[in-house]
Amino acid sequence: MGILLGATAAISLPVGGIGIMNIMLVSVTERTREIGPRMAMGARRRDILRQFLIEAVSPCLAGGLVGVVPGGTIGLGLARFGIRPARLDPGMAVLALLVPALVGIFFGCWPVRRTAELNPIEALRHE
Repeated sequence: MGILLGATAAISLPVGGIGIMNIMLVSVTERTREIGPRMAMGARRRDILRQFLIEAVSPCLAGGLVGVVPGGTIGLGLARFGIRPARLDPGMAVLALLVPALVGIFFGCWPVRRTAELNPIEALRHE
């Protein structure tokens, strides 16, 4: 059962990461007109990188929370009523939040880097 769950996670993480990458590419393309003026007014590449990286990691962390909070609550509830013994390991809960964050960072880096390297003049001309 553990191997099956691990294989499912090993497949679903890259698939979710590719989805995040595609969403970020669309977001970057649609918001090029916003990025140009920001860069022209003095926003550094680091500022643009930070903004879009936060946008890439936020949905991943939200998804991790959606999994950890109900899962932990249900597991502890079952243990409390004596239905099934359970123990919530804080290290595993942190790992369950850290892995999606790393997936968001890894798969969000390419679109984010592409955004930060935009030439402000070309971004202002973009239609």
